[in-house]
Amino acid sequence: MRLTLPPPGVEAVLLAVVLGAAVYDVRYRRIPNWLTVGGVLIGVVLNTFLYQGWPAGLRLSTFLTDAWPGLRFSLVGLAIGFGVYFVLYVLRAMGAGDVKLMAAIGSLVGWQDWFGIFIVTAIVGGVMSLIMITVRGRVKKTLWNVAFIMSEMKSGRPGYVGKEELDVKHPKAMGLPHGAVIAVGTIFFLALSARLTQ
Repeated sequence: MRLTLPPPGVEAVLLAVVLGAAVYDVRYRRIPNWLTVGGVLIGVVLNTFLYQGWPAGLRLSTFLTDAWPGLRFSLVGLAIGFGVYFVLYVLRAMGAGDVKLMAAIGSLVGWQDWFGIFIVTAIVGGVMSLIMITVRGRVKKTLWNVAFIMSEMKSGRPGYVGKEELDVKHPKAMGLPHGAVIAVGTIFFLALSARLTQ
């Protein structure tokens, strides 16, 4: 895991994307495609053109060699962000908007910083979930559900098949708006990175 700050332009776009996603997810329980796809495209463009010394020496003859490092950086981050969250989506633990949001974050910051954001988001989400289940008096039920999921996974079955409330898409499912959790995790990651790079 790497704790580095992205370049200022990328950091500004990253904050705009995650904060926009948080607002939409809290208000509407969905993250719009225009925001996530826009984040992916801006991430690819910024990393390809602006932060690899291009277009300072704008020469089409060397475009591929000049632009390739930034493009590769962005595409690898995009693929890892999408891939990890797609697995969670298949297990019905995340929504499609969350997958696309983490893909956009990966395209902006690359895979190493994406992994840092992923770890911090997991910790923040865990703490927020513990607070939520404690406040709602569901600690015992949640522990039982975790044990059920583990036993089902051991048998090769997804937990949501046997209990509909374990499917993130089901109305009975209790969960946090994950777009907001990602936003909080990203802000914590950036603050921690800023503190460690001083």
